[in-house]
Amino acid sequence: MYTFLGITLVLALLLTINATATMIAVGVVRLFRPLLRKCSARTTAEILFVMRIGPPAIAIISIGAFMIPSYLIYEPHATDETVSWKLGLLATLSAIGVGLAISRGLRSWLATGSLLKKWLATSTSIELDGVRVPTYVFRHSGFPIIAVVGAFRPRLFIADHVFDSLTEEELGAAVAHECGHLAAHDNFKRSVMRVSRAALLLIPCGRSVDRAWSEASESAADEYAAQQSSQVALNLASALVRIARMIPQGHRPAIPAAVSAFLGGDDSPGVKVRVKRLVELATTDPRRLVSNASVVRFLPWLVLMLVVVTGVTIESRPQVLAAVHHFVEHVVVVLS
Repeated sequence: MYTFLGITLVLALLLTINATATMIAVGVVRLFRPLLRKCSARTTAEILFVMRIGPPAIAIISIGAFMIPSYLIYEPHATDETVSWKLGLLATLSAIGVGLAISRGLRSWLATGSLLKKWLATSTSIELDGVRVPTYVFRHSGFPIIAVVGAFRPRLFIADHVFDSLTEEELGAAVAHECGHLAAHDNFKRSVMRVSRAALLLIPCGRSVDRAWSEASESAADEYAAQQSSQVALNLASALVRIARMIPQGHRPAIPAAVSAFLGGDDSPGVKVRVKRLVELATTDPRRLVSNASVVRFLPWLVLMLVVVTGVTIESRPQVLAAVHHFVEHVVVVLS
């Protein structure tokens, strides 16, 4: 019973802390949404990403640094406590969520590998100015593809009919947009967010942060390209319109998590919104596109690091672990 009770408590508290922190994060995002609109898209995307992964990170740190050590030190092996149906239900939901997260991560990895193998089979390696990752043109007669594939070893793929249809300037602008995703490591971030989403079953509102991040990341990549010049911004808008007209009627590809497509996924802003924004960026001083990024962008990371450092610092104090164990005991009583 000692081991079974410990595992049950770990799973139940993992879900509870994650759910509570997620609700707080969503509330904070909604409260400060007017301020986020005043930030650059890149800054907004960084803040939203930290707010999205912060809750599961805090939950894992809390369990690993506090709950497990306190249980091992203060819980007697000959415990007479039992697992109630309420506690068991929470643990079961948490276990299902963890299982779905692992499954989703595995399926995304396999889907990305399969897509990469398929596209490489009909691709030709090319070199483009300013692109530091392997770049390929591949035969593809369906959806017009310009995409970065891979979270750890990214590759850039361009469908042959897109490569032939765009002007040199439009292609350069579209590639600059994808370089924005590469610079921000968006494929890795999207993979982490999709996996952690499956682990949270009770708080669907967390999806709103995912959607907001997706919109901000696409806008940030547009800003990254527009920083080169106003003409690049206009060329990118032209490329968006030209590629959008090439989409087969009613066709929408399934995009794995570790893929950043030029037209984005279902959560990305529409072509009209992006074109309108790019026209606005064309009349904006490029230096203003990165304003406030150096300070505000890293502030959420500093807060998250402060939480981790504080937790590790106070975790070593016996009275803290004793208080945590007392709290856990109280939770068991309440759920009995």
